[in-house]
Amino acid sequence: MSMAAPDDDILEKQPPPADFRLPYGSDPNQFGDLRLPKASKPSPIVMNIHGGFWRNKYSLAHAGHLCAALTSNGISTWNLEYRRVGDPGGGWPGTFEDIVSGYRFLSQIAKRFNLDLQRTLVVGHSAGGQLAICLAAHEATLQRVVSLAGVLDLQEAYRLHLSHDAVAEFLGGAPTAATDHYREADPMTIKVATAHQIIVHGTIDDTVPFSFSQNYEKTKRKLGEKVELLEISNVGHYELIDPRTAAFTQVRDAISRLLS
Repeated sequence: MSMAAPDDDILEKQPPPADFRLPYGSDPNQFGDLRLPKASKPSPIVMNIHGGFWRNKYSLAHAGHLCAALTSNGISTWNLEYRRVGDPGGGWPGTFEDIVSGYRFLSQIAKRFNLDLQRTLVVGHSAGGQLAICLAAHEATLQRVVSLAGVLDLQEAYRLHLSHDAVAEFLGGAPTAATDHYREADPMTIKVATAHQIIVHGTIDDTVPFSFSQNYEKTKRKLGEKVELLEISNVGHYELIDPRTAAFTQVRDAISRLLS
């Protein structure tokens, strides 16, 4: 198993099917894919928030590989779809409202599917990392969050014009025009009071710079938050969500450690 992914074909490869597709709201994009391990006792649950720079060009499908791999490791997974930029109601705050609703829906289905809510973790990749950290800041019941190559500094993402000004599309303009949205949504400025955060990033990521996670960890540590940085050398953006890579093994181990 090499440290580098074969390439980003993980975005095109068909994932193993989910056990259940469940709606958590009435919009066509408000649903999640649930995968359950073969176990009789209550299992921990990981909610996954996929990336794609908040745009509806990207769906939850590619994240099915990560979720299936975690489920084969004894973890139930809830792979969330949500309204994105380009969908009616997508963008901030509608996108984040869906993340909150999808997370709270777990308590409605826990008994039916034998989920151990005491061992819940939320993981997000890329733009999903931003949404995961925001969720941890707003939901006191969420105690464990993992960001994979997260867009954790929205002001800097705007300044660098990441993915052709994706942040301005998501938040409705520049920081000077959409001040409230940046203040509410930017992981660098919101407080994560209780959750243990693991921030994972590859050092040669050319989609979201490694410095985003480095600076986030330094800033939040100074503020007294429970945050640790997992730096993975010579790894780019997609290896973190590709179960065929050695980088994913480190991601899986970090998730297992937080859940144990």
